[in-house]
Amino acid sequence: MDKILEAVVTSSYPASVKQGLVRRVLEAARQPLEREQCLALLGLGTRLYVGGAEELARRVGCQLLHVAGRHHPEVFAEFFSARRVLRLLQGGAGPPGPRALACVQLGLQLLPAGPAAEEVSALLRREVLRTACERPGPAVCAQLARLLARHPRCLPDGPHRLLFCQQLLRCLGRFRCPAEGEDGAVEFLEQAQQVSALLAQLWRAQPAAILPCLKELFAVISCAEEEPPSSALASVVQHLPLELMDGVVRNLSNDDSVTDSQMLTAISRMIDWVSWPLGRNIDQWIIALLKGLAAVKKFSILIEVSLAKIEKVFSKLLYPIVRVAALSVLKYMLLTFQHSHEAFHLLLPHIPPMVASLLKEDSNSGTSCLEQLAELVHCMVFRFPGFPDLYEPVMEAIKDLHVPNEDRIKQLLGQDAWTSQKSELAGFYPRLMAKSDTGKIGLINLGNTCYVNSVLQALFMASDFRHCVLRLTENNSQPLMTKLQWLFAFLEHSQRPAISPENFLSASWTPWFSPGTQQDCSEYLKYLLDRLHEEEKTGTRICQKLKQSSSPSPPEEPPGPSSTSVERMFGGKIVTRICCLRCLNVSSREEAFTDLSLAFPPPERSRHRRLGSVMLPAEGVGAREPPPLSPAQVPSRVGLRRQRKHCITGEAPHPVLDIEGLSSQGLGEQGSREEKVERDEEAKEERADEEDVQEEQEEEERTREKEEKEKEVEEEKGEKEAEKETEEEEEEGGGLGPGSPRATGPSAEASRSVLDLVNYFLSPERLTAENRYYCEPCASLQEAERVVELSRGPRYLILTLLRFSFDLRTMRRRKILDDVAIPLLLRLPLAGGQAQAYDLCSVVVHSGLSSESGHYYCYAREAAARPGPSLGAAGRPEPEHQWYLFNDTRVSFSSFESVSNITSFFPKDTAYVLFYRQRPGEGAPAEPASPRGWTEPTLHKDLMEAISKDNILFLQEQEKEARSRAAYISALPASPHWGRGFDEDKDEDEGSPGGCSPAGGNGGDFHRLVF
Repeated sequence: MDKILEAVVTSSYPASVKQGLVRRVLEAARQPLEREQCLALLGLGTRLYVGGAEELARRVGCQLLHVAGRHHPEVFAEFFSARRVLRLLQGGAGPPGPRALACVQLGLQLLPAGPAAEEVSALLRREVLRTACERPGPAVCAQLARLLARHPRCLPDGPHRLLFCQQLLRCLGRFRCPAEGEDGAVEFLEQAQQVSALLAQLWRAQPAAILPCLKELFAVISCAEEEPPSSALASVVQHLPLELMDGVVRNLSNDDSVTDSQMLTAISRMIDWVSWPLGRNIDQWIIALLKGLAAVKKFSILIEVSLAKIEKVFSKLLYPIVRVAALSVLKYMLLTFQHSHEAFHLLLPHIPPMVASLLKEDSNSGTSCLEQLAELVHCMVFRFPGFPDLYEPVMEAIKDLHVPNEDRIKQLLGQDAWTSQKSELAGFYPRLMAKSDTGKIGLINLGNTCYVNSVLQALFMASDFRHCVLRLTENNSQPLMTKLQWLFAFLEHSQRPAISPENFLSASWTPWFSPGTQQDCSEYLKYLLDRLHEEEKTGTRICQKLKQSSSPSPPEEPPGPSSTSVERMFGGKIVTRICCLRCLNVSSREEAFTDLSLAFPPPERSRHRRLGSVMLPAEGVGAREPPPLSPAQVPSRVGLRRQRKHCITGEAPHPVLDIEGLSSQGLGEQGSREEKVERDEEAKEERADEEDVQEEQEEEERTREKEEKEKEVEEEKGEKEAEKETEEEEEEGGGLGPGSPRATGPSAEASRSVLDLVNYFLSPERLTAENRYYCEPCASLQEAERVVELSRGPRYLILTLLRFSFDLRTMRRRKILDDVAIPLLLRLPLAGGQAQAYDLCSVVVHSGLSSESGHYYCYAREAAARPGPSLGAAGRPEPEHQWYLFNDTRVSFSSFESVSNITSFFPKDTAYVLFYRQRPGEGAPAEPASPRGWTEPTLHKDLMEAISKDNILFLQEQEKEARSRAAYISALPASPHWGRGFDEDKDEDEGSPGGCSPAGGNGGDFHRLVF
């Protein structure tokens, strides 16, 4: 029968004839057969199934084995012995073929349970390991995986199972896709998936084998001596538990035995896996490994792999099946490569055709990819401005797509930067500092230079002024402004946590300051603004003269003087009117100012109502001489400085100042009701004052001598007590600690507000006795009344609270420690009955007891604040409402509540210089801002190149320190984590931010970038 069947199969009869004859033979084989006949049929079936050249022969062989196994099980068990299986597997040179393995799988399926089956399974447990070690091809590995998936009892056991898993990984690394078109590629993918599925089955049964297998996987992909491993290894990644990812990456990135070359090779090949179409979680593992490298400061690897692979990753966006993973990796690579524009510029030629292809595709996947790609491009253009010629084709391609706002752009740029990744080494080594989570950069204290740092951070956070400085063109005639531009540009774009303002400080040094000693920040601010103002005026005049001298045409009339940047940002106008009380002649003078110095009113004035009105004096208080001013309070060239006034008894109408707190709702209605009530009360008080004026004047003469004598005695007594208290405080190291009772001076009888000080500044002043005014019509000194009005408010209103006074008796400068309430919204009265609203944007705080000592720090927010604070996605206020604390090198999130309560908790810490920004278009509905309206100005190429080079230098410095410190730590004996919590971020509001040192602001030792 076997001879007949073999002759039929090998004959040249038509297929239909062959199939009919085979069917008759198979029917006969189902009947009882002799043992020899049955063994002969089994032998023929095996030969046809394994070695058949045609599909019909292989199918006939399979049918014969099925018939014999089902109808003659005893003979089949005798035939399919361990010796027969061994002969099948070792019948040729090299590993067995896929048909031999398929025959073994069929035999296992038909073999009845018993000793023969156990013997075959034991043999296979050895042979499958030997087969895997011979590195078979994809077809054999896939058939082996199918066999073991159906018959897991044949899997190697004990330590051999781990070895088998590792050898399967090696086999996957040798897979090569046949170049047979789409069908061959699909078959190749299926074969790789079957092998990886077997590995997943083994890992589920033995989880302890996962980590050794991952080490083997890394050894395969990091070996540079052999040809690159197959991308089929990517099929394994989808079966790795994600909960192991962080631990694996952390151990791998901190492993000293892994060289940079191995790590670079491994991560490069992993990025190539993005093209594997059936892999899941590949992008997550790639991004996790990139983050791990950033955390240990291995920036050289990141830079090299990003520049080498980013174009290839970008090209994969064309294929929908791998688009999601490719886009995820591309976004991370671009958003982390912020030290230089090089990676982004590599993609510029490819972006327009990619956008065109995605638009042509017209699918949900393509549309989503387009939106994310456009958002990514806007982020990069925002981060690396200054290349309009390169960006024009790209921006034209995405012009119809959504444009993200600046808040969204800054959020994306801030969340993944390499220098924002945390490292476990930071707990041991505080110099491994990352850029602040706030995205802001600190300034290094160069030795009692906190007064400079606080002023510069306040100016930087004044967004309009910052943009004006950053727009400065090259080859200008303003060297100091150019240095400020470079400083602002690095504060905006540097990857360092802090930079040094040394070059700018030396260029802007105030001549009468002593190096290394604490100075008055207000005095430095005035000097700096004056320097910038004069420099721009001089440069403008020089440019005009050069232009006129080079022009062949007759000289034209010189144009009128244009306003400088300082005048546009900080300049206002103030009108002083003096009325002679004899002839009622009024003289007026208009002056420019850049800041207003607000003196503290006498203690008696604080007893009166002051909300929205001008305080009236207490009865019986006579005029007093104003105390001498400190150097910081001396009037400057561009500012009118008001001194302490005498008491107000005039009948002139007083300017009204309105103030509101955290919300701007109800400004109109509530403000009008308050003003009406206040006007009524003021009128009543004025009428009562008029009736009492005559009586007061008569009583004044009788009591003047007595009051003066009592006053002198009280002042001498109070001064002695104050001196004694001050000496005790200095001996105790300042004495004013958190939670201690507030020290009260002569002027601290009641709480005050900025409203009190501004009202006092704008209230009429009586000029009598030695302060009488020379009236020209009267041609003699006459008593007069001086009134001050603001004719034009500045864009940025700078208010200096005159806290430092000089005591002529003790010959010492004293600090007024009164707590002054600071409003968020300030309505400043202007001439003509108008008012201008101002939003608080910065507060410079002085911590200490005198101007010659202590520490300065600054609270600030973006000076483009709009009403209606809201919370962002992370639970923090939106950027225009978010407050920051700038304490030299330390920058942290803060809040207006902290600003308001700082003196309550720390009596030595008092607000000194306030920055308010003019609120535009008050009363009109706010128009939606253009998404491009808040973009930072474009920097010129030299400046951008300098920033990029310094960012690369910083990354190299950090990587070098991380490596040296890691080597040091690895050599230490095992011990408790002595460094735990050493450099943990702390809330700056938990303790006083005071303390002035070369590191400043509780900061560490930073690599300096000098300006």
